[in-house]
Amino acid sequence: MTVSRKLFAVSLGLLMAFMPTYLLAASDDAGVLARVDTVQAPTAGSLASLAPDADPSVLALGLATMQCAQRSGVGISADRLAIIDYSRSSLTPRLWVFDLSDETLLFHDVVAHGQGSGGDVPDHFSNREGSHASSLGLFYTRQTYQGSNGYSLRMEGLEPGFNDAAMQRAIVMHGAAYVDPTRGERQGRLGRSWGCPALRPGIAGDVIDVLKDGQFVFSYYPERDWLTRSALARCGQARAQRDSDVQLLSAR
Repeated sequence: MTVSRKLFAVSLGLLMAFMPTYLLAASDDAGVLARVDTVQAPTAGSLASLAPDADPSVLALGLATMQCAQRSGVGISADRLAIIDYSRSSLTPRLWVFDLSDETLLFHDVVAHGQGSGGDVPDHFSNREGSHASSLGLFYTRQTYQGSNGYSLRMEGLEPGFNDAAMQRAIVMHGAAYVDPTRGERQGRLGRSWGCPALRPGIAGDVIDVLKDGQFVFSYYPERDWLTRSALARCGQARAQRDSDVQLLSAR
């Protein structure tokens, strides 16, 4: 069993003692629930079939966490989800961008992490200004702008204490010349940002265009503190486990 699966299982066990309540009062709105259920026709299994090289438990958690946010009233009309698995080498494509309404995989590519997060495989994450580290959890995309790194996408962190300082820290999606796999192979890692999920210049604009103005980005690493203390992450784990149980029952 991989480290990510072990921590995922441990954190699911902790959920049995208490159920997270991340803004779930909004879920009493029948219209909200109906819209979420309509948009979220894809299942974790369907995402896994579109991205067979991804860890299915990470895809399940990303989708479920997005659904938890939508049940709270955030991004009800969103139908695009980007998932970044930071437990993988920076030289390995670890970004997947899904169109949930069409059930298609739009992009699968490399993505940089922050200098403060480590070398080839990051092992430190922060929400602190000046850390130059990446942040974990669910982000809601906002508007685009032209900045020092060119065409860029603002992202609002939805998890207090873990990524909610993203706007103040200017943690945005952008292209960067240092996101170069060929050069990365020579130096043993991809170039690094100051905490932003930076992309290859050749695809950055296209990825930003499909994710801008109210879509979701989910950044994952099996960090125990985030998995067990973030209300939204706990909600996502509980929902992913419930959906997995339902699938098992229906298969019998």
